[in-house]
Amino acid sequence: MNISVVIPLLNEQESLTELNDWIAKVMQSNHFSYEVIFIDDGSTDDSWQIISHLSKQNSHVKGIRFLKNFGKSQALHAGFEKAQGDVVITMDADLQDNPNEIPELYNMIVNDGFDLVSGWKKKRYDSVLAKNLPSKLFNWAARKTSGVKLNDFNCGLKAYKLDVVKNIDVNGEMHRYIPVLSKNAGFTKIGEKIVQHQARKYGETKFGMNRFVHGFLDLITIWFLSRFGKRPMHLFGALGFLMFAIGFGFATYLGIDKLFLNPMGRLITQRPQFYIALVTMIIGTQFFVAGFLGEIILRTKQNKKRYLIKDELNF
Repeated sequence: MNISVVIPLLNEQESLTELNDWIAKVMQSNHFSYEVIFIDDGSTDDSWQIISHLSKQNSHVKGIRFLKNFGKSQALHAGFEKAQGDVVITMDADLQDNPNEIPELYNMIVNDGFDLVSGWKKKRYDSVLAKNLPSKLFNWAARKTSGVKLNDFNCGLKAYKLDVVKNIDVNGEMHRYIPVLSKNAGFTKIGEKIVQHQARKYGETKFGMNRFVHGFLDLITIWFLSRFGKRPMHLFGALGFLMFAIGFGFATYLGIDKLFLNPMGRLITQRPQFYIALVTMIIGTQFFVAGFLGEIILRTKQNKKRYLIKDELNF
């Protein structure tokens, strides 16, 4: 199979039929063998009924239905587990991603040898203050922190080699950082393609300003995991040693001062240095404990299912 198109969605009943027909037209005109995997992330409208109808009309259409809303990352993970195409294309279901971009994205993976190609919506039709400016700031921070030189981490339109999606773990809200996860997994040939962005035709966006706050927090998480995820003691142990050394230094100074330099001076408990020493040694010890606990958890953790599937179609 040439292409798997993975489409997570939440309450997009108006756009599904039009999107499916558009994808089918592109695939047929380019003679691709393909599958379209819709992942219904707990929709409360008629999205699943429409997916069921489409799957009966077209065997290329497949569906996964979550028991409730588990998030876009979990939806992508479920789609990646089922995908069989040599190239996996992800796109949003709101018609803002253009299926006509699929053939060139496919060629960049197959012929140009990229592991991953990310879309770049250079010209956007979103609100400047609500989305464009925060998105530029977010992308700048992501580039600086991760070392992945992309202009648009948030673009849902991406293409992957099948090996990439089978060897990365997309969880939490890490869908924004799939290129970073891919780089950390060893897939370093990452490209970018300017793609056409279209104004939303139906409904309204499911993401508010809080996604940028969550995005920055996730950026810190992925930075930590990429550097210390396998050896948390390297970070917490170093911080613990530093804090304990500061506290021990203050305590040693206070002891020498009281015993030898100024024995008739103030009581140690009346000096602020005593409390600095005490607090920093306690914090240092806590960092050490956090490092040990992190190592123990890392060695004993079990992979737990992060979503529950209610129905499947055509698998």
